[in-house]
Amino acid sequence: MSLLPELRYPSVPELVSFACALAARAPGLCTLRQVGSSRAGRPLHLLSVGHAERSVLVVAGAHANEPTGGSTLRVLAERVLSERELRTDTSWHFLLCADPDGASLHTTPAPRSLLDYHLGFYRPTGAEQPEWSPSVLPPDRLPPETRALTAVIDEVRPYLQVTLHGTDLGGSWVQLTRDVPGLAEPFAKSAAQLHIPVETGASDAAGWPASGPGVHVMPGPESGVAYPSMPDDARRSTWYHTHRHGGLTAVVEVPMWASDLVDDPAPHPAPAAAIRRLARRLLRDSLEVERILAEALPRLHDAEGPLLRAARWALDLIPGLAADWTHTAPAGTTMAYVGSVDAFGRRLPLRAAAMLLRVLREADDGAAPGLEHLVADWCDSFAARFRARWVPLEHQVEHQSRTVLVAAQQAREQMP
Repeated sequence: MSLLPELRYPSVPELVSFACALAARAPGLCTLRQVGSSRAGRPLHLLSVGHAERSVLVVAGAHANEPTGGSTLRVLAERVLSERELRTDTSWHFLLCADPDGASLHTTPAPRSLLDYHLGFYRPTGAEQPEWSPSVLPPDRLPPETRALTAVIDEVRPYLQVTLHGTDLGGSWVQLTRDVPGLAEPFAKSAAQLHIPVETGASDAAGWPASGPGVHVMPGPESGVAYPSMPDDARRSTWYHTHRHGGLTAVVEVPMWASDLVDDPAPHPAPAAAIRRLARRLLRDSLEVERILAEALPRLHDAEGPLLRAARWALDLIPGLAADWTHTAPAGTTMAYVGSVDAFGRRLPLRAAAMLLRVLREADDGAAPGLEHLVADWCDSFAARFRARWVPLEHQVEHQSRTVLVAAQQAREQMP
């Protein structure tokens, strides 16, 4: 669990330098252009390879704390350029980072442990996340990153958008806005070859139909949601914007640390009782962070900075989510699903605590040492409970890039 990753995740400037070099190497095939600016004025860049009318859009960096996508984007762009058959009838467009402001605040490009990862952790509020903001904000208040992303979708009209996501600890899974027949088998084969577990009960996809282990198809707008209190409804995200042009979106998740506990399909013997216990722990942990925040807040000068804003947002989600869990005991609940809920319940207060800790350390506040001890304990407990093992970065990237290429091929075969 303390093993240093073999490689490091690229920063946004490094991605831009890579894209500039690729465009200079093949100016007839590649173009790099700015397609928008962030709220802080950072440029959003789109790298395009090929000239075919039919297109695939790959989006990296939608969540700052999920860094694998940048590495995967580099590998995919190189492959598309070097393998002519990939661009014979398809152009590829790569949004280098959907949230460069967020990327500037998440500061762990080569985490040695879960604690190291969380000491530099940042994930913005839902309203500040480019893909999720349409589910929580009216159209006239969308951030510029979201407007840039949807403008790119409207311009290139992809038959497939792939957005590259990840999880700190768990397994790999795929979320689809429309089914892609033929994807599940190669996805599972790739994960097995690279010793990456398939997360068969991902809480992110609770209640969604599955076209195969770990491949989930988002329900239509007429169906309910598993966690009504959560504000970020995937069906109102930018993922569905591709449907305006007859396309679909695939969200490909890969873990940084793997747990073989997340792919256990056996029925849980007492899911309702287990989830109630997890809900109680979630509330208890969040109250501990709330207490530290309330005590420290009068001493802090920047109470509205992005880290505190995000920490408060995460804490505000917890009471409703705990109530959702308490009132929901899905029939046929598996060990994998309860494990995923367990991991989700550990993440939210841990992330809030980690972001609050960064604020307290920056302010040299007296509460920082105690909170750092709590964050370290929670990271150790999280890793021990799930028997965390580092997934080599090249395996994270290989699995994610394989899944993108198979999804592009299978989705193209379904086109009229």
